[in-house]
Amino acid sequence: MALNITNPWTVNDIQFNSEDKKLDIYVDFTRGSTFSYEYIETKTEIKTVTIDGEETKTKNEIEIGRETFNDLKAYDTVSKSWRHLNFFEHECYIHARVPRVKLPNGKVKLIKTPWGGISNGFTLLFEALLMQLCMAMPVSKAAALARVSDDKLWTMIDRYVAKTRVHEDFKDIKSIGLDETSRATGHDYITLFVDLEERRTIFITEGKDNTTVDKFKKDLESHNGKADNIKEVSVDMSPAFKKGIDNNFPDAAIVYDKFHIIKHLNDAVNKVRISEVIEEKILKGTRFVFLKNEDNLTKSQKKLLKECTMSNMNLKTVRAYNIRKSFQDIYTAQSEDEFITYLNKWYFWASHSQLEPIKKVATMIKKHWDGIVSWYTNKINNGILEGLNSIIQATKSKARGFSTFKNYKNIVYLLTGKLDFSLVNVKFREI
Repeated sequence: MALNITNPWTVNDIQFNSEDKKLDIYVDFTRGSTFSYEYIETKTEIKTVTIDGEETKTKNEIEIGRETFNDLKAYDTVSKSWRHLNFFEHECYIHARVPRVKLPNGKVKLIKTPWGGISNGFTLLFEALLMQLCMAMPVSKAAALARVSDDKLWTMIDRYVAKTRVHEDFKDIKSIGLDETSRATGHDYITLFVDLEERRTIFITEGKDNTTVDKFKKDLESHNGKADNIKEVSVDMSPAFKKGIDNNFPDAAIVYDKFHIIKHLNDAVNKVRISEVIEEKILKGTRFVFLKNEDNLTKSQKKLLKECTMSNMNLKTVRAYNIRKSFQDIYTAQSEDEFITYLNKWYFWASHSQLEPIKKVATMIKKHWDGIVSWYTNKINNGILEGLNSIIQATKSKARGFSTFKNYKNIVYLLTGKLDFSLVNVKFREI
């Protein structure tokens, strides 16, 4: 009853070894029992697609038929074992002779037991526990705790993510955000696509060029989504991303993410500070004083800022800092006309500031004016994506196994994709 084993399966024997801390449960089926098998017929489809003028072949397995055969007798059996949830501190294993059945088409197939997981050698309940552990801690720690290999856990995660994503439905997605992040220091970039309404990662791909958007569109459409449904896209001012959006989502409003603009302004403020700190010693050690919002400053940082602001030195860094602060204030405008008025005044101030790093950002903003103004109408940004990215970065700093793109992609889906794994393992509702 505890194992939820029902007819035609029965528990034949139980062997408990307290010294080895192991419980072995032997299961068999009643002689003469019949079984069911769901046969899925597929075919390999090879398509040739053109990306940036170059032809690329893609290979997909397409389901062309599905049929369930019942009342099949055992053709022969295969001995198999599965790791199950621990019995107190003792490792528990289920062993069984699993029937192979002969289908009407002559093919011989191994049936699926009601307890067997989607990974080789784990039960459904044990997999549900392992997946929960991997969501709560680094994979290496989960592997050590469960006493299984890292590689086996990564393989399990890959299968769960792939099988669950098959059930994804993107038909209602209208607002997306995209951003690139590095897989590790000095490693290649990946691009994340986020559903801004559901606040979750929906697609991940390698690279940060315009072809990443091509790949996203293909994935979107393969999950019941439509390019015409995408009404707004929050993005940084990358020309590659703009090109990809224009090519694939021509009707979507491009909204340049304010967090990326402020990041550019922060870089400009810091460049001004670095050029000035040689002559103005008061600026030494003030980097984060001018990069943080005032509400986030510590008491000592607030004191330093006050000293710099109240000095009679007319510091360039303070002027740059005030220009950055005033740009953030633009987003408190009560109407689009007011937003544009504030932005125009800010642009005049920044472009005449005689601070070269600030003037460069002002020029960049002028070049992307429409996408910045469209924020007021659409009111979207990548703040959600930045939050998800911080989760990813925190995990990356303490985890092993991210040496491959596949592992990195799967851990991002696991932590930020809000995937419903109960669609492929009903035992998730019990954990």
